[in-house]
Amino acid sequence: MKLYKITSCYLLVLAAFTMSACTKMDDYKKKYEPNGAIIYPGKLDSVQVFSGKNRVLLTGLFTSDPKIVKYRVYWNSKQDSIETPVTRTSGVDTAKLVIPNLPEGTMTFEVRTFDNGGHISVPVTLAANVYGTLYQSSLINRGIIAVKLQTDGSALINWADVNADDGLVSMELKYTDAANKQRDTVIVSQPTGLSTSLPKFNAGKTLSYRTGFKPNKTAIDTFYADYVDQKVIDVTNAYLLNTGPFQRNTFDGRWGTLAAPWITNAAAKNKDGGTNGGYSSDGGGTINWETWNNTPVVNGIVYQATSSQLSAGSYTVSFDAYSEVQSNSSVYCVAAAGGNGIPILADLSTALGSVKMYNGAKAGTTSPSSRDVKTFTFTLSSPQVVSIGFLGNLVGNGNPGNYFTVFNIKLFKN
Repeated sequence: MKLYKITSCYLLVLAAFTMSACTKMDDYKKKYEPNGAIIYPGKLDSVQVFSGKNRVLLTGLFTSDPKIVKYRVYWNSKQDSIETPVTRTSGVDTAKLVIPNLPEGTMTFEVRTFDNGGHISVPVTLAANVYGTLYQSSLINRGIIAVKLQTDGSALINWADVNADDGLVSMELKYTDAANKQRDTVIVSQPTGLSTSLPKFNAGKTLSYRTGFKPNKTAIDTFYADYVDQKVIDVTNAYLLNTGPFQRNTFDGRWGTLAAPWITNAAAKNKDGGTNGGYSSDGGGTINWETWNNTPVVNGIVYQATSSQLSAGSYTVSFDAYSEVQSNSSVYCVAAAGGNGIPILADLSTALGSVKMYNGAKAGTTSPSSRDVKTFTFTLSSPQVVSIGFLGNLVGNGNPGNYFTVFNIKLFKN
């Protein structure tokens, strides 16, 4: 009986304590929740923000809470915002919002949803980069190693390799075809080993291009460097043949004559009793004169004519050579109008253009470090065939003698 009384008393005390606690909780709710319990609508799920040009794209999913009627995105410390209505369906709905006119830099965004009772969700906060003129000004066009006109009339562009993380996505090209029709093409970038063929290319017209970049892989906008003109086109393959390493016609073990379409005059054949000259096997096949052993060259000429007419415009002849030509001798690379050859020294002023090889103290060795690329330009006012070659006047038995070696020759349209 005593135990029963103690238990009853304990239960009465516990009930009194519980009632007191509930009363205090009710008092708290009345003080801080005068309108009842706080209701939070479902928040936007899977929220992402994608970078753009002075704008971003915000996306997300409504996966629950069919009572949601709108959402609002805040930025700039909540000083700016956009509100978007929502029409919920029975399934998953998608939010997609472009926020324009943003300053360049890192921006923080806060997203809240609202239901039809005016309740607001907990925030979803995330940051994204916005790009603009500062990023735009940093862009540099992808380099071109060479543009080579091919025998079929196409132009082959060899692009410089780039880093895969540079954000480079494409190159846009503008050019004129052989029918004088303007062409535009877009080349999808790959970081290394990229070449592009432009069919029926008109080398007499301007090739322009610009490079497109995305600041990150998910960016919604492409930024472009300014258009630039590719002014130098390698037209060697389209107009010249046997341009190095040079192929031979006759050959005695070292000396020989150049194979077609090169033409060698009698004065150029200063070896083997006038049988060979203008070619040697040095360097895998070169254009070469050497005057030791009293074998002078007087108005020696090797040349070839372009396979067809060059269009009007400016051209550059380039050749890779080393030499030791003394002051009493001379060698010129020459371009002349027509297909009948280049002039002798006395008539050199009639040439379209020329460049003289080094004279005097220029050291000559077979090491690659002594090799030099020499160039000269000429201009055509109208389409015509052009002869390009070498003119030599080299005294024999000099001290230390005279020689020159050409490894290759190229022709460029400027």
